Amino acid sequence: MRTEKEMLDMLLAVAAADDNIRAVYIEGSRANQKVPRDLFQDYDIGFVVRDVKRYSEDPVWIDRFGERLYMQCPRDSRTDECCYWLMQLADGNRLDLHVGTPEYTLSDLELYRVLLDKDGILPQPDQTSDERYWVRRPSEEEYDAACNEFWWCLNNVAKGLWRGELPYVMYMLDCALRPMVHRLLEWRIGCEHDFSVSPGKCGKYMSRYLPRPVYEAYLSTWAEARTEALWPAVLGMCDLVDETAAFVGETLGYSYNTEEAKNSRAFLLCVKELPEDATEIDP
Repeated sequence: MRTEKEMLDMLLAVAAADDNIRAVYIEGSRANQKVPRDLFQDYDIGFVVRDVKRYSEDPVWIDRFGERLYMQCPRDSRTDECCYWLMQLADGNRLDLHVGTPEYTLSDLELYRVLLDKDGILPQPDQTSDERYWVRRPSEEEYDAACNEFWWCLNNVAKGLWRGELPYVMYMLDCALRPMVHRLLEWRIGCEHDFSVSPGKCGKYMSRYLPRPVYEAYLSTWAEARTEALWPAVLGMCDLVDETAAFVGETLGYSYNTEEAKNSRAFLLCVKELPEDATEIDP
């Protein structure tokens, strides 16, 4: 596996030898000093070029970066202004390579570090900061909407469990309820850290910022697709949301609708106790 120095030296050599490439920069985790280093970090590299088509229309141009195991190159990403390749290289490294015009690049820069700039195209960032990824303080409307979405969609989980429609239950948990739990936990992290930290993509750094019991409670909301395993997980999810929503609301000065939460949970428990041959619901 090539080292970071070897990868960057190779990329810079390619750029130095090609007059069409005017600048090179690196984005993502390798440009963020707060991210711990490991062997799975991508190389998010940008080439600033005069003519994008020279690369987008050349099927073998990327062979110079090393043997590939597989890759993505979405056709809808190719324009006269930019294109990109996502490559898993055979030596274990992953290279995400973006090629763009100066105008496109300057409109899309995030957290980055300049590696090469032949013409002074790229502004030198004043500091390497991940501020754009910090948890954002929610408005009261956003807070209310997240709580309401969770407690409303819970009834879908209840009826799915009673019917034994486990794929439906898993879908509702993962696509409707869990995003709200995730959002509330991010807001809790923001509340406890002055909204000046990032939990990472998909919450991968949550373990750094959440109290251990809260983090463990969150992990326990994932369960096997079996009714007897899902019921405790769903009830635990309700406990976690109740606690987290109350904490966030109190910290931000927002009112938490405890009546809505109580009624939604009561309906869930009512459905849990329904016999399989029930013909009516009496909450």
